[in-house]
Amino acid sequence: MMNELVYTDAVKLASLLHSGEVSAVEVLEAHLEQIDTVNPLVNAVVTLDEEGARAAAVEADRKRQAGEPLCPLHGLPISFKDTASTAGMRTTFGHPRTQDFVPAVNDLHVQRILDAGAIRLGKTNVPEHAAGSHTFNRVFGVTRNPYDLSKSAGGSSGGAAAALASGFQPIADGSDMGGSLRNPASFCNVVGLRPTPGMVPNTDGANVFFPLAVNGPMGRTAADTALLFSVMSGQAADDPFSSFPAEASGLGGEPKLEDLAGLRIAFAPTLGGRVPVEREVLDVIEAQAAALSAAGAVVELACPDLDGSEEAFRTLRAAAMDAAWGDDLAADPELFNHFLAWNIREGARLTGRDVYRAEETMTRLIRGAAEFFTRYDLVIAPASQVVPFDADLEYPTEIEGHRLETYLDWMRAPYLFTPLGLPALSVPAGFTPAGLPVGLQMIGARGSDARLLHLASSFEKLSLCSTIRPQGVAVL
Repeated sequence: MMNELVYTDAVKLASLLHSGEVSAVEVLEAHLEQIDTVNPLVNAVVTLDEEGARAAAVEADRKRQAGEPLCPLHGLPISFKDTASTAGMRTTFGHPRTQDFVPAVNDLHVQRILDAGAIRLGKTNVPEHAAGSHTFNRVFGVTRNPYDLSKSAGGSSGGAAAALASGFQPIADGSDMGGSLRNPASFCNVVGLRPTPGMVPNTDGANVFFPLAVNGPMGRTAADTALLFSVMSGQAADDPFSSFPAEASGLGGEPKLEDLAGLRIAFAPTLGGRVPVEREVLDVIEAQAAALSAAGAVVELACPDLDGSEEAFRTLRAAAMDAAWGDDLAADPELFNHFLAWNIREGARLTGRDVYRAEETMTRLIRGAAEFFTRYDLVIAPASQVVPFDADLEYPTEIEGHRLETYLDWMRAPYLFTPLGLPALSVPAGFTPAGLPVGLQMIGARGSDARLLHLASSFEKLSLCSTIRPQGVAVL
């Protein structure tokens, strides 16, 4: 029989832990039992430190019993994405050559989460070097969708999303360049926030000026995601672009349906005709657009200017990959999987002029988005162009008769918004007739992360999909 603690919302669970109604040891053991039962089927958690977690839980309970001040995430268990460095625990990046790598220090967001009282459990699975939105690699294999074990959990934060949906942990960290928080959240019926760049400092990579990749929070609800965001966000001295987010510590009052009334919403089901979208996805998001309209929002077909976004994103992504791994690939052509190797080689063909012009395009897109959000409060769009696909595929090769040439093509719905520098999240929106989750992408003005989370929480009261758990897998 499943322990109800494993599906208790993080906000409520934190309150229970602070009050002493449950102990950190009780919470940890419930989640460890769930992992032991379900993870062999899902393969979301790929490294586990039960002994270390138990010691940390005992210490957390000692602090509460001693009356010491408790932090916001006191006693909440978490496994970190396997691209985030965790001191003393292996971080493989999903690649054979680093499968035994053990970092000496934590990445900043990992340290902030631990300093806030979370209990480190282990690591969650990723694609090779987080490239692609389907989680499989040569070290640990494929992560499967807890709603249907034959399907993909998405990626690159697929292990994190599947762990949340399976009841392995109440919060999760992730990262997002082209949809790596939003896509798996859509596939696994959870919330994934890609923050405004700078909200979560970029101090862990080699280049603080790289504009595309960000770390961000995930949760089963928007409120849980906001709780983790409040810990991850905030200025850092070694990131010149980092900032103190306004009201990041909460949702700004109790979310309610009335918050949706009067909102000016731009509905972009195909991003202005730029992307093909599966009919089953459109059925869900069109129904939710109608529901938002019925709740009093002003919903119009509209989309920010995305002209040039494709080229800018692909140029900057490929340039970063070549800078990181071009020499390694040249030394060993078999080192990386075939589509990652292709992307690295694409970067090798670029010139400095190409990169500079991509940054100019980003500048134009950011300025255009700023003007767009003087007329609209919110954009809604698909978080993924497809429903969860067969886990044995590398990536989809066709959408509604449109042939897809590369592993990136099916991910345009999230990544075309990336160069605009906006906060974007996926929130549970519905299910296909076969019971597969579909997420709604919500995009707000630059810096409006806290308000976006608040609106997502209000939307949850309209859709009610966040409460629907996997049947038959996570309840074993």
